[in-house]
Amino acid sequence: MKDIAAMLGVSVATVSRALKDNPSISREQREKIKKFAQEHHYFPNVIAERLRNSKKSTGRVIGVIVPQFIHYYFSSVLSGIEQEASRRGYRILVAQSNEKYDREVEICKSFYQNKVCGIIVSQAKDTEQYGHFVYLLENGVPLVFYDRICVGINASRVVVDDYQGSLKAVSHLIESGCKRVAFFGTSTNMEIGKNRLNGYKDALYGHGMQVDDSLICFCDNREDAERLTPELLSRPNRPDGFFAVNDETAIGVLYAAKHMGLRVPEDVSICGFTNSYNSLACDPMLTTVEQRGVQVGIEAASVLIDTVEGKYDIDHVEKRIVKTRLVLRGTTRNPAGNS
Repeated sequence: MKDIAAMLGVSVATVSRALKDNPSISREQREKIKKFAQEHHYFPNVIAERLRNSKKSTGRVIGVIVPQFIHYYFSSVLSGIEQEASRRGYRILVAQSNEKYDREVEICKSFYQNKVCGIIVSQAKDTEQYGHFVYLLENGVPLVFYDRICVGINASRVVVDDYQGSLKAVSHLIESGCKRVAFFGTSTNMEIGKNRLNGYKDALYGHGMQVDDSLICFCDNREDAERLTPELLSRPNRPDGFFAVNDETAIGVLYAAKHMGLRVPEDVSICGFTNSYNSLACDPMLTTVEQRGVQVGIEAASVLIDTVEGKYDIDHVEKRIVKTRLVLRGTTRNPAGNS
């Protein structure tokens, strides 16, 4: 506002009142000042307004974009981000894209306007253009991607080892006696979908088995799993194992299989990916790959704060991988007991 005041030859107070549409400033003067501000890309700092009487500065506020709050994994990542941010004296401002590209763009714009010190983001499912991320980086806003990374953007990222997690899970299904393993995954437009599918295929190849494309379904939620599973299990040469991209999808498979009168794991083995609370609430309890979302959040916040505080240069790209762990429970058989 000082710059605008100097350029227009008025006081800072006049600029402030005009931007707030204060009637004490003439309509002509208000319109002139607002037009000038818009042409010079001025945005009011809402956070600064709220913190005006606080000792904390806007430089210690981190923007976080979550695809959906309802998923256990994203909420656990958020918990890790908040934990690390709080430990280091930062606060977080959280928004949900709800898996929509347009919403994601609006959130990025809002965070930029409100001058967050950096942004931690997992991109929406339908994001295929990345201009909003490029704009942030070009304007000095540090970005850290988690889970769903944007391969077209040279930015820091923290991910779990999706490939190895998938490889171990499918290998366990095969080694416990499964001969035909179905794959329920997400779109290969995203790296996590591609990596988990590759882990699935390589597990089959590594055990001398061929990939049957008819057993690969793009399904990443319980509703679709309950709809698609009966068709697969009604085939003459039905699958006897399922690997699912997340626990909710795996539980959908479990529900459908039991509804058809099949025994789990005797007739059908099932493995998920997340290790959410729901994996313990089903019967039998779900074998799953633990993603360690809290640790992902801690690492993402650490990378961002280290960049903000100058440990890393603004153009430095930090890549961190959090190891997964296969958690064996009741939906799969014990390999040692396989005849």
